[in-house]
Amino acid sequence: MIQIMGIVNLTPDSFWEASRADAATALEKIESMLEEGADIIDLGAVSTRPGADPVDVETEWARLEPVLKRLPHSVRLSIDTTSAVIAARAHSVLGRSYIVNDISAGEDDPQMLETVATLGLGYVAMHKRGNPQTMDGMTSYSSGIIPELIAYFEEFALRAEAAGLKDWVIDPGLGFAKTEQQNWEILEKLSELQSLGRPILIGAADKRFTHGNNARAHELAILGGADILRVHNVKETKLHAQSLLQK
Repeated sequence: MIQIMGIVNLTPDSFWEASRADAATALEKIESMLEEGADIIDLGAVSTRPGADPVDVETEWARLEPVLKRLPHSVRLSIDTTSAVIAARAHSVLGRSYIVNDISAGEDDPQMLETVATLGLGYVAMHKRGNPQTMDGMTSYSSGIIPELIAYFEEFALRAEAAGLKDWVIDPGLGFAKTEQQNWEILEKLSELQSLGRPILIGAADKRFTHGNNARAHELAILGGADILRVHNVKETKLHAQSLLQK
C-alpha cells in the first residue's frame, strides 16, 4: 500500500500557503492530517520554493524545536532539512528514529550522510541542481532526464555505502531544476527508476508544473510504482490512491 506523507511547513514563506504553520498551530495541523490518514508527517523549517532566501541553522532550529518537543511519540516523522546539525539536534530532542528528508542528497552538508548513518535514521535523497535562486536555469540534461537521474542515484548509492547509510529512499526532485515537460516525463517513465532497487518518494502536489492537476500527477506516480506521496491534501490523496489501487 502506498504511504501518504503530509506536509507541514514551519515557515512564513513556503510556496503552498495552506501548508504554513508555526509552533502554535503545527500540532493541530499534524493531528488533522493523522486523522485524515497520513502515514508520515514531514516537518520543514526552511522554504525551498524557487527564489526563496537561505535561512541560517539557528533560525531553522528555533522554528523546529518547539514542535519537536511537543510532538507525540507515536507520530511517524520526517524532518525536511539539508543540515546535519539539525538532524543531530532533532535526535537529541526526540531520542528515537525518524526520516531525514534532504533535498540536496547530502551535497549541501558533507557531514549529513555520516550523521544520519551514525544515528540510524531513515533518509530521503532528492535530486536537484543549484539552489532556489539558480535552479530554474539549470534544466539542461544532455543524456535525457531519466538516464541522468539513474546515473545520479547510482553515484549516490556509492556515497551512501561509503558513509554506512543503508535505509534510504530516492526522490527524483520534481520542480527542482526541471522543466514542466521534464517533470511530466519523470512521472510517465517513473517505472524505469525501479531499476535502482530503492523505494521512491514523489512530491508533485501543487507544484507549478501540475497547474492544479494533482490527480493526474499522483495517478502517474502510483502507476509508475511510487511508494510514498508527499502531499498537502492528505484525505483527498488517500482516497484517490485507494481507488486506483482497487482497480
